[in-house]
Amino acid sequence: MAQLTPDARAFLFRLLGASDWGSAQRSLYFTRIEIGAPPKGYYVQVDTGSDILWVNCIRCDGCPTRSGLGIELTQYDPAGSGSTVGCNQEFCVANNDGVRPTCSSESPCQFRITYGDGSSTTGFFVNDLLQYDKVSGDGQTTPSNASITFGCGAQLGGDLGSSSQALDGILGFGQSNSSMLSQLAAAGKVQKIFAHCLDTVHGGGIFAIGNVVQPKVKTTPLVPGMPHYNVNLKGIAVGGATLQLPTNTFDSGRNKGTIIDSGTTLAYLPEAVYKTLMSAVFDKYQDMTIRTYQDFLCFKFSGSVDDGFPIITFSFEEDLTLNVYPHDYLFQNGNDFYCVGFLNGGLQTKDGKDMVLLGDLVLSNKLVVYDLENQVIGWTDYNCSSSIKIKDDMTGFTYTVDAHNLSSGWRFQWHNSLVLLLVTTIWSYLMF
Repeated sequence: MAQLTPDARAFLFRLLGASDWGSAQRSLYFTRIEIGAPPKGYYVQVDTGSDILWVNCIRCDGCPTRSGLGIELTQYDPAGSGSTVGCNQEFCVANNDGVRPTCSSESPCQFRITYGDGSSTTGFFVNDLLQYDKVSGDGQTTPSNASITFGCGAQLGGDLGSSSQALDGILGFGQSNSSMLSQLAAAGKVQKIFAHCLDTVHGGGIFAIGNVVQPKVKTTPLVPGMPHYNVNLKGIAVGGATLQLPTNTFDSGRNKGTIIDSGTTLAYLPEAVYKTLMSAVFDKYQDMTIRTYQDFLCFKFSGSVDDGFPIITFSFEEDLTLNVYPHDYLFQNGNDFYCVGFLNGGLQTKDGKDMVLLGDLVLSNKLVVYDLENQVIGWTDYNCSSSIKIKDDMTGFTYTVDAHNLSSGWRFQWHNSLVLLLVTTIWSYLMF
């Protein structure tokens, strides 16, 4: 664990959100960060399923100049206060699985990231100042900065180049040493603990790095040695009745455990689990006409879905449960027309039949805490438009972090725009 310095306090992100009905209801959470000296702002998607922070470079090939999200796009110019990372530098070697790239010392350290929907970015690594806000009092922050290494995207591919969903980049909050979180922790700026609360009811929410002390959350261990946030799922209940599934249903496959990922909108289940779950969800609607629409089960229903459909409960190691309510897993598209947000993983890829992947569908309206210091993750149902308390591990003081009333900082808002979401799907997880 890194030794904390006097400015090692929690800091906040202002996250924004957007939703879409393309083939299904989709949500997108992104934040505005500031990089450089003097600083410039960049809008990036927050993704716990990847590790690298990258933003589009000036003169980027295929990068959109306008966004359907109603935000102003900015391309990063490394000729400002940034410096290029050489391919023989330690960061480049570490990011290449410890193998020194075959290039000259003057060559920049290159990267390429391909996401599950086929989108990609290619570029080189640079080093510059990240500007951020420390929590300094109840609902108050003060500015600070740290030197970090991140990607400068020189070329985009796939839907990342579409203006309808355009952002300046992606902020990976994964576990690897290359992530922004790990870099800040190595510099003694923070502990490796962060939390998010995604509000789909009123809009708003919180994303903060720091030790959350209120509300208290029950936790479950992370599966060791996995590249993503994997936990051990023990069972699923529908309306209080546990599904009867084969022994070791969730313990097989090369991707051991259930993946928790804020960069994925929906939820994917093994084929056998999916079919059993859907049978239980629609058990009292045997005569209902259910149509398949682009892999989604859709149907007509009048009235309150919360009154008409059951709560789905996921049970994890150490007796941690996660409740998914009908208004979370049933998406409305038009009058009285709904689709189920759970998808059959077996239809996405042949190798995905043994995978459980839970995205924003089940994480919304919950405070989710990722404690990498203790290798646990936990959550609790929560009003994401309210506040949380974070402890300053240097001073011992506890501060209130509000969802909307910070004097400055990065926090959630909700946009009623129609966008096409970059969905990190199952394919990307099978590459490890």
